[in-house]
Amino acid sequence: MSDPLEPGSISAQTPASRLAAYIRGGGVVVPMLTALLAFAIGGLVVLLTGNDPIATYRAIFEGTGLQWLFPWVTGEDRTLAALNLQQTLIVTTPLILVGLAVAFAFRAGLFNIGGQGQYIVGSIAAVWVGSSFAGMPSFLHIVLAIAAACLAGAFWAGIAGLLKATVGANEVISTIMLNYIALWIGVYLFALGGPLQNERDPSVPVSSDVVESARLPVFWGDPILQGLHIGLFIALAAVVAFWLLLNRSTIGYEVRAVGLNPEAARYGGMSVAKNYVLVMAVCGLFAGLAGGLDVLGWEFRLATNDIQVSQIGFLGIAVALLGRNTAVGTVAAALLFGALVSGTSQRNLDPSIFQPELAANLTLIIQGLVVLVVSADVLVLGVLRRGRGLIFRRRGPPPAAAPEGEA
Repeated sequence: MSDPLEPGSISAQTPASRLAAYIRGGGVVVPMLTALLAFAIGGLVVLLTGNDPIATYRAIFEGTGLQWLFPWVTGEDRTLAALNLQQTLIVTTPLILVGLAVAFAFRAGLFNIGGQGQYIVGSIAAVWVGSSFAGMPSFLHIVLAIAAACLAGAFWAGIAGLLKATVGANEVISTIMLNYIALWIGVYLFALGGPLQNERDPSVPVSSDVVESARLPVFWGDPILQGLHIGLFIALAAVVAFWLLLNRSTIGYEVRAVGLNPEAARYGGMSVAKNYVLVMAVCGLFAGLAGGLDVLGWEFRLATNDIQVSQIGFLGIAVALLGRNTAVGTVAAALLFGALVSGTSQRNLDPSIFQPELAANLTLIIQGLVVLVVSADVLVLGVLRRGRGLIFRRRGPPPAAAPEGEA
């Protein structure tokens, strides 16, 4: 049986499945080197702007609050670190889920570029349910709002899966188009005079506030100061579900088989079309859940500006690539990017060290570098393995060992 990473065994695979296979073959060291290289190049960019990259990265780290984990940090520094760490984990929570939304598609040989649109429709569904049904018991209201967000995201991504399964529409193009449709639907709904615009504040293009009964409980910190909500545990539960679904279920076996070689899977009696629809729906469920947790956990409303400037769904691509499409890797990559986003926020970064208004751009630069370096890594792995295949073909198979007793 041929190695699925060998050049000769992937001719029938899709580009996405080849990318996923190469990424999975890199182990733990490669993503660590990828992140270090991206941060090193980012440091050069900081240096070119006339700033000290070491001082900048130190300030970013202090803004993440991760030093709270060090027992020698005490007093006011520890209190401030706790507040910053809460914000870091709040940002990390949706990144875990949008990363899973991209990673699950990669494992099936698909590119899910529509995480942003799925995140938006999940947010819309959650804010509608969360701002309605006042007086409903809190647990039931939260469950209903989360379910609405998941179903909305699954439906939205399922459209791309259905188009792929029925007419062969490229999922990259269809998910990008669905991103824009979701964006402008959100703008329409919450614009001045829109169907879901806040009637109590008709001069502002914003939704109604999520009522108290639908807001996620805070388990660490002050709810008024955006303490850490239980959505983090929901995201971690989704990670466990992701791993179990892929590695301990018949559905996961079929998904991985389709991702490795759809033609072989079809020959084995699996429905490739059904798996495409199912996979995209699951991806949308993850991304929609991310949007729902943000709305119910700390935003509590949606404004047209929020919808237009949000890029969290696209950040999920970098999270999945750096995490090598694995459950644990996605969590680690999400924490890294969550820390980067939180640490470069204007409230954390000292202007004397690095301009806060440029800090967000530094985050985008490092995000792009991660994608670029991972892509280069894939190309290098591909060239090396194809070269190895050519060498073996030219030299021919190694000579067989002589039978015992012969000279």
